[in-house]
Amino acid sequence: MNIKRNKNKSVEEGYVSTMLGVFPLLICVILIPSLANAQNQKAKRPNVIVILTDDMGYSDIGCFGSEISTPNIDKLAANGLSFTHFYNTARCSPTRASLLTGLYPHQAGMGHLSTENFKEPGYTDDVSKNAVTMAEVFQQAGYATYMSGKWHIAKSMSKNGDKSNWPMQRGFQRFFGTLNGSGSFYDPGTLMSNNTFIAPAKIFYYTDAISDTAVKFINENPKEKPFFFYVAYTGAHWPLHAPEKEVQKYQGMYDKGWDATRQERFEKLKKLGIISNKAVLTERGIDIPEWKDEPMKEWQVRRMEVYAAMIDVMDRGIGRIITALEKNGELDNTIIFYMHDNGGCAEPLNSNQKEIPPTAEQKMGKDYAADSVFVGRQPAYTRNGKFIRSGKGVMAGPDSSWVAYGEEWANVSNTPYRLYKHWAHEGGIATPLIVHWPNGIKAKGQLRTQPGHLIDIMATCIAIAGINYPKQFNGNEIQPYEGKSLLPAFNNKSIKREYIFWEHEGNRAIRVGKWKLVSRAQKNKVFTAADENAWELYDMDNDPTETKNLAATYPEKLKELSALWEKEALRTKAKPWPWAAPK
Repeated sequence: MNIKRNKNKSVEEGYVSTMLGVFPLLICVILIPSLANAQNQKAKRPNVIVILTDDMGYSDIGCFGSEISTPNIDKLAANGLSFTHFYNTARCSPTRASLLTGLYPHQAGMGHLSTENFKEPGYTDDVSKNAVTMAEVFQQAGYATYMSGKWHIAKSMSKNGDKSNWPMQRGFQRFFGTLNGSGSFYDPGTLMSNNTFIAPAKIFYYTDAISDTAVKFINENPKEKPFFFYVAYTGAHWPLHAPEKEVQKYQGMYDKGWDATRQERFEKLKKLGIISNKAVLTERGIDIPEWKDEPMKEWQVRRMEVYAAMIDVMDRGIGRIITALEKNGELDNTIIFYMHDNGGCAEPLNSNQKEIPPTAEQKMGKDYAADSVFVGRQPAYTRNGKFIRSGKGVMAGPDSSWVAYGEEWANVSNTPYRLYKHWAHEGGIATPLIVHWPNGIKAKGQLRTQPGHLIDIMATCIAIAGINYPKQFNGNEIQPYEGKSLLPAFNNKSIKREYIFWEHEGNRAIRVGKWKLVSRAQKNKVFTAADENAWELYDMDNDPTETKNLAATYPEKLKELSALWEKEALRTKAKPWPWAAPK
């Protein structure tokens, strides 16, 4: 949709200039700014804010079934749309590359993580120069472009290395955040302001810093200039860090354990209409004991209390961003997208083994200068010299801990689905999508069931802003974007698409209409002959939680979809892949 601007004097301007000689000066002073603001708002193209969170499951926000307090996200949903069958790519770097380019991750060169060094074209794990980011597209169209948060799609993180895939070099005019995929919330490695590595402030919590920087950039944006803003939180990725006063809000909430919490979320999801009455709650993971049999309840409860606090803090930061938009008169003219980068994370991070007791030397502590710059991922000591501990029994929360919440609570986060981040089953790829845009979406608090994927965000944004997608950029041929505009779904019409495709670490899936074909490699990043035909087939309309495998019932449909997956794997550069079986 192209927005045309009238360069001629408006009727309102003519009326005001005519009446200047008639009405008292006081009335003119009141009228002129009021009419000018109204005209500016009418002519200005919409602002775009994309909010991406880290390692959060499908049911981790209030409006999608959670007990965690997220009133600001819930308010966006109550005054906008909630897409209940939206998808990511199952992992951090691939999702970020896919979201920003509108391509499947392998097409953008990010088939795995930005830390890898594979040779296959789809796995260079550095964002392709034959792709453009939304920031590059929006900046070329005259938008201001800002980012606050986690990048994680550049292979080089050295100040003396290749910076061509850093945020400022990929279209962002202002950047605050980290290049790393994870890190301390009190002392994150690779913390940057624009292109310069910096040390955190003395009192610092990364989630708040991401939110407050977003507020600062919004407040400083020229009034006449539309902006594109990418807000990429690291909450609630491990390590589980949160200020103690925030954790105390959730004290006792999880004493009932994961079984009861999961059941409550499932019932709330149904009550809200997020999942259909046909949905069945998947079974608890086979490695997760019944809560009554868990021997370390206090430690387990603490992990989830901190996780909840991390999300709570993030939600309040989103509230401050919304308030900044309101104060600047920009909320109605801003489209906000909210989504998660993958499903809940079952990675143990040493939480499945006992803590290795610190040595005498480690107990002595080693503080380091408050203004020194840290460019790694996990520091050995806090800034004030405390040894950072991890392992089973280490209480989450403080800066001296390095703990994840494990499969036990990831199973709760992904209610009602099974499996987790890494996998292409619903637990790994399903995300809420909330879209809020008062000027463009009249429906409020409605659900949308049309399947979508984060590749659709690029297509939707350029349609809304009336931007031309380039065929060439910086001397490089640019691949056409893969996504479909969500604009028809805003009016509850269907989105015309053939399929949605996934591959990550040998885990495969393709969805065509109601049918989803999916397989799980026996071991991630290793693909064997046994994995080749380990397909499962699900009717997502009647079995949205993937509990009834129909592969044997519909062999022709399996054959059709598996052939389509192979074809698209080659076209999208998911193949050739580096997941060879060991010889």
